[in-house]
Amino acid sequence: MPRLTPSARSKARRIHRLLAVGLTAVTAAIATACVSPQQKPPAAGFPAASSPPSASEADGVVPDGVTVLDDEVPAVARLHPDLLDALRQAATAAADDDVTFYVNSGWRSPAYQERLLREAVSRYGSEDEAARWVATADTSPHVSGDAVDLGPSDATDWLSEHGAEYGLCQIYRNEPWHYELRPEAIDDGCPTMYADPTEDPRMRQ
Repeated sequence: MPRLTPSARSKARRIHRLLAVGLTAVTAAIATACVSPQQKPPAAGFPAASSPPSASEADGVVPDGVTVLDDEVPAVARLHPDLLDALRQAATAAADDDVTFYVNSGWRSPAYQERLLREAVSRYGSEDEAARWVATADTSPHVSGDAVDLGPSDATDWLSEHGAEYGLCQIYRNEPWHYELRPEAIDDGCPTMYADPTEDPRMRQ
């Protein structure tokens, strides 16, 4: 067998690498094509495809870009009137500082709340850990219309400084987005926060 020159050997190595890369790409494409949607793993932190159908706006799902002024969205419209009034007063004042209160979650139907709880158990691995973030439908202030989750961070920063003036208080230290109405805060300031919902007596009913 004739000996290859250095340039010929280099060219052969380049061809070999190109063939190896091409073979790998073809193999990956064939493997992907052979996997049906049912075989793909579920999104991280969420239950498998056997979970119930997705909730809708009627259940309290909030589309992008919703503010506390959007009456046509059930998650906003079905908040307790006193909470909604306080939110709108605060939002009007915050607008002078170029801050907008966007609603990430407000009122929720019991079915939607239970779905969120099941997803939290799947994500966090146990009911005890999920309880630090999601309440049951029987205890959640979202289901009763007494809580709202707001964003972005400049909105919650504004509320942490001015919210008590409107009776709006952060309730849980681990949830800087979660606000509820505490009318006494206007005179006395917001109450001491719970570390998380598991410390809240309302969650133990």
